[in-house]
Amino acid sequence: MHALTDAWAAVSAFMASGGPVLFLIAGLTFFMWTLIFERIFYYHGGLKSDVKGATENWETRAERNSWNAHQIRYALISRVSEKIKSNVDMIQACVALAPLFGLLGTVWGMINVFDVLAITGGGDVKQMASGVSMATIPTMAGMVAALSGVFANTYINRTMERETQLLEDHLTMDH
Repeated sequence: MHALTDAWAAVSAFMASGGPVLFLIAGLTFFMWTLIFERIFYYHGGLKSDVKGATENWETRAERNSWNAHQIRYALISRVSEKIKSNVDMIQACVALAPLFGLLGTVWGMINVFDVLAITGGGDVKQMASGVSMATIPTMAGMVAALSGVFANTYINRTMERETQLLEDHLTMDH
């Protein structure tokens, strides 16, 4: 229990040293990773039943070579593909926003440095260092959040493309 209290104190000190923008970055990162985990769980769970339903629907057709059959196949693929691609754009937007929030934190911290300079005339080095720290910590946090999202987004995009291609391959037109 003591280790948990120490960890909470360290996280609280880090968040306080980064300023209020760090809370925005933390919220954005939490939201982004919630969407990422939702996609991963869908790809390893619910997707199988969607593909199975589309495949069964296609396999029950007696005729698969006409123009109408091609359109039905295209519609089946599109419906499942839409489910496969769900929330991917939102994840990409979060990845793009994370460094921008970090830059907002940089500006916020530098404004604090300039306030200290204006008030003290540059005599309070400790407060200036606090402002510089408040400028760099959100930048780092935004970059870390974006990098973690980039790797997860790459995995999701590859899985999305592979599963869509596998679905197209499963709906054969040879009968």
